[in-house]
Amino acid sequence: MKILFLHGLPFSLAHGGVQTQIEQTKAGLEQVGVEVEYLRWWDERQTGDIIQVFGRPGTYFVELAHQKKIRVVLSDLLTGQGSRAAWKRQLQRWVFRGIEAVCPPVFSTNLSSRSYRAVDACFALTPWEARLMETLYGADAGKIHVVPNGVEEAFLREPARPRGKWLVCTATITERKRVLELSRAALLAKTPLWIIGKPYAESDSYFAEFRKMAMAHPDLIRYEGPVSDRGILAGIYREARGFVLLSAMESLSLSALEAAACESPLLLSDLPWARASFGPGASYCSLAGDAATARCLSRFYEAAPSLPLPAKPLTWVQVAREMKGIYEALLSASW
Repeated sequence: MKILFLHGLPFSLAHGGVQTQIEQTKAGLEQVGVEVEYLRWWDERQTGDIIQVFGRPGTYFVELAHQKKIRVVLSDLLTGQGSRAAWKRQLQRWVFRGIEAVCPPVFSTNLSSRSYRAVDACFALTPWEARLMETLYGADAGKIHVVPNGVEEAFLREPARPRGKWLVCTATITERKRVLELSRAALLAKTPLWIIGKPYAESDSYFAEFRKMAMAHPDLIRYEGPVSDRGILAGIYREARGFVLLSAMESLSLSALEAAACESPLLLSDLPWARASFGPGASYCSLAGDAATARCLSRFYEAAPSLPLPAKPLTWVQVAREMKGIYEALLSASW
């Protein structure tokens, strides 16, 4: 069994969770005996049994793969859709259905909804995304599999340590993650906040404003850039008073899972992905202005030592075993 991975956005242009997900999934599958290659678009001699697309393939792509008896798995992140208001999701659904109903197939063949129905299986990170795949895009419920992200062993092996004073936020420093807004709220609440991460580009104006704020208030906003060593990062989570991520949209935050593995109390945006993933094992804060966020942050800071801890996440090898079973079932099914 050989799996081919395909992703459309080069890692050199945008680092982040998708890169970690793909690299760690590949490593986990190889540990459980599955051969994995990155799809080489220029190599007509490359072979494989399943193409797993991290994104949405066009229906023509799926048709060509099926002609060669290659199964196609869609592994899409519904980050924006899952964070929208319900009426916006309903409007999107009506638009898709309307286009399919009135337009000839030549115009609607590459609609997202058609891709979900054309592939052999869909991987969702959370039950919430699985629901969206079915209700928003019309995917067959029998083709949808909830396969969450995992964490590296370093985060599960790290021993307990005394908790320090810092709340920790690990995220790419960009508008979607709301790092600047969180930092302003931390200043209002006078709660020490350690930001770990980097921007997509040093020239980014959002990052420049955040860095200026951090330099002006080093007693409350700590910023030293990213931490690449997983053992060091695990130690930081173990010593943190709590972990905070108040992004405007997410699929399933890898940093939140890593913090959960290190038994750090979680404060997350009050969005469906977070509640579906962590339930009562986390605290939640509505997306609001600086003053309201500051009040939420202050309450969390005071309560953190006595808050319930999140459940332990799976390792990447455990995730890989689940995926291997799904692959085997796909390959055993008749065409």
